[in-house]
Amino acid sequence: MTALPTPVPGLATAFAASLAAGAVLLPVLRSLGVGQSVRAQGPERHLAKAGTPTAGGTMFLVGTALAVALWQRGQVDALLVAGMMLAFGALGAADDLLKVRRRASLGLRARDKLLVTSALVVAFAWAAERWAGLGTALLVPGTGGEVDLGTAFLPFVWLVVLGTTSAVNLTDGLDGLAAGLSVLAFAAFAAITLHTGPWSLTAVSLTVAGALAAFLVYNLYPARVFMGDSGALAIGAGLSAVAVLSRTELYLVPVGGVFVLEALSVIAQVAAFRLFGRRILRMSPLHHHFELAGMPEQRVVGAFWLAGAVCAAVGVAGLR
Repeated sequence: MTALPTPVPGLATAFAASLAAGAVLLPVLRSLGVGQSVRAQGPERHLAKAGTPTAGGTMFLVGTALAVALWQRGQVDALLVAGMMLAFGALGAADDLLKVRRRASLGLRARDKLLVTSALVVAFAWAAERWAGLGTALLVPGTGGEVDLGTAFLPFVWLVVLGTTSAVNLTDGLDGLAAGLSVLAFAAFAAITLHTGPWSLTAVSLTVAGALAAFLVYNLYPARVFMGDSGALAIGAGLSAVAVLSRTELYLVPVGGVFVLEALSVIAQVAAFRLFGRRILRMSPLHHHFELAGMPEQRVVGAFWLAGAVCAAVGVAGLR
């Protein structure tokens, strides 16, 4: 049996390159005044974070791109994942820059983001079918069986990408929260794809996990930089790309359980207020609810990381 190539060089390169990119880019972001705008409706303690450099997602995107170019450039699946991350990272960077320019917490219009997202999903699905031989079936967790979606596959992929990018973006509200959960999620998909294949997705998942681990050096409390939309959208795109290419889209629900809960908390809060004129949480997304209940930020992040680790384990346990 031919031994599979080790993913260690890619992981190590991504970690080192992201760490170096942070050391170079952080002073640049500060000098350019690329600072975070904090919404007035958020927790009062977050006002002190205004002006912290944002768009830090570019740091781990540099590490990921370099590692894939050096170690996985002949692997179509890895290139598609990296391409999705870079494309959505660029979309997020445009959003970040508009927020800085307008000195507001809102950047691109939702309609414009949706149009670009739709175009990128169609391009990704076409490329995956043409060069990676992707079909229209997906695996069902815990059963070993699969379901063929046929013509419904493209709308399904669109929902997967849109839902995942939105959920990660909503979760990115506390220092280290989204990045730490993403390390766990990519590590879980490395284990899942080691079982389902292809091997290149295992390698690229570990590569991204390594890049994100390096970003945490700068993003842990008290954060010296925020990932911004350039990071959150890239992470969501990368996770969904790995899931689609490995036909494990349904595994995103258990593996990304915390991301799912964060998104559902916003939906429930908005629905309750519109239907009944009252809020069911002190504030949404869910992490703000616990903050306003008196939990220190670091404790909320630690608890959510623990929940994320359990969710990742549940997702991996669903393999057959």
